[in-house]
Amino acid sequence: MIHFIHGFSLNNLRGDIYGGLTAAVVALPLALAFGVTSGVGPLAGMYGAIIVGFFAAIFGGTPAQVSGPTGPMTVVMTAIVIHFVHNPAIAFTIVMLGGAFQILFSVLKFGRYINLVPYPVISGFMSGIGCIIIILQLAPFVGEVGAGGPLKSILALPKLLSQIHSSALMLGVVALATVCFIPHRINRYIPGPLLALLLGTVLSYFFLRDVSIIGEIPSGLPSIQLPVFSIEEFAVIVKYSLVLAFLGSIDSLLTSLIADSITRTHHKSDRELFGQGIGNIVSGLFGGLPGAGATMRTVVNVRAGGRTPISGALHALVLLLMVLGLGALAEHIPHAVLAGILIKVGFDIVDWKYLSRIRSAPRSGMLIMLTTFLLTVLVDLITAVAVGTVMASLLFVKRMSDSQAGSMKIVGNPDDWNELTEIEAEILERADGHIVLFHIEGPMSFGSAKGIVQRLNADREQDVLIIDFSDVPFIDSTASMAIEEVILKAQSDNDYVVLCGMCPSVENVLRQIGVAKLLPDNQITQTRLQALKISELMLDK
Repeated sequence: MIHFIHGFSLNNLRGDIYGGLTAAVVALPLALAFGVTSGVGPLAGMYGAIIVGFFAAIFGGTPAQVSGPTGPMTVVMTAIVIHFVHNPAIAFTIVMLGGAFQILFSVLKFGRYINLVPYPVISGFMSGIGCIIIILQLAPFVGEVGAGGPLKSILALPKLLSQIHSSALMLGVVALATVCFIPHRINRYIPGPLLALLLGTVLSYFFLRDVSIIGEIPSGLPSIQLPVFSIEEFAVIVKYSLVLAFLGSIDSLLTSLIADSITRTHHKSDRELFGQGIGNIVSGLFGGLPGAGATMRTVVNVRAGGRTPISGALHALVLLLMVLGLGALAEHIPHAVLAGILIKVGFDIVDWKYLSRIRSAPRSGMLIMLTTFLLTVLVDLITAVAVGTVMASLLFVKRMSDSQAGSMKIVGNPDDWNELTEIEAEILERADGHIVLFHIEGPMSFGSAKGIVQRLNADREQDVLIIDFSDVPFIDSTASMAIEEVILKAQSDNDYVVLCGMCPSVENVLRQIGVAKLLPDNQITQTRLQALKISELMLDK
């Protein structure tokens, strides 16, 4: 068994034990808070932390990572619970299906591609999720019941502010102040969220008994939640499953990168996705929240000495003991205290580092970030990420097209380009403009296709057009069709076209598309000099 655990070692046992214990102490209040805010209860948060934390550590690809419910995953789970309030069992089916998609991502080796999501998009949806957490916690922070989703909560703010429960607000402020301003020397021994939880619960139990508390928590081991499907809402189920899988994968792999930077190790992306997928499948099967790699818990684990999967697995086992023995104590935790802790979590998720550069950052990147942010808060995550990624992709294509347009050279005489050899320059000079050489550098893609056609189909007096591919490493189908259009236009004008300098990959694409068939073999040459010599012979005919 241990041979299959990535990074397993007993050489750091003492550090792993301390790291696992410390991470469990930090995870306890967050797991309870995420469970409550998701709408499925504190026990679901605890079992999400236990199950995902254990299986992701055993089967994952980041040895020092600690996994469990996170802010982003809880935001999505909250939306799922609200949508399927009539049939809550479907919510846990979605968690299982999301885990299955993560395993599929692992098998297809998507780990490397998820890291290609543009930073402004990541910044936008993470900041949006942070704001959603804060917005959803405002109601319990002041002692009221939440209005539902983020948009409804925003619209309910005026009414909310007129019905503030003073005792709840006091506890929320105490909890928020504790996690925000706890001295570092104290935080080293007792984490801020745990201290806030203990302090707020004690104040509520002895002095402020009129506030809303978690209430009775079922004890014992969880029951199995068998998958339940609805044919009418199958598309919605798949959509939410993909959102969980995509978000959990990004969340985990970003945390893996942070763990790598601290421990100076290298995680295995696809194996990490596999471990997260196993964890989420089992968590959904036992009614737990979905989880992902948790940045704060991972950093705490590493700083306390954790370096191997032992620490992540131990953190889960410690939480299990807490659930079996401390359930009665957790019943007295006020909702306002959990809200205060989560408001700080939401604040920390917001990408303040990028927002601080709003005046100096490129406007295009900031526009993508703000668009993703607004769509995350006001619409949904998958729409936000899709729109943001498309915007970033179109911007990239535009920039590549501009770069390619700048590299295009149309050479009719030797003075137009100083990279010609002496012999090449002499041939062009003798041709006196009847031979035109078209040279481009870099990949030829659909973004440059229109520019190629416009430049090459412009009215000129040439009799032979040479298209030089010697500095083109790649060409796609759209650019190939543009070359075909140029060849057909030249042939209709009774001009010759010669292709030269194609690397094997470019030549294969042009032959597969059928472009090369438009020309006789002697009009496709290996070098530019050969093309010029053949062109000169054509002029003599």
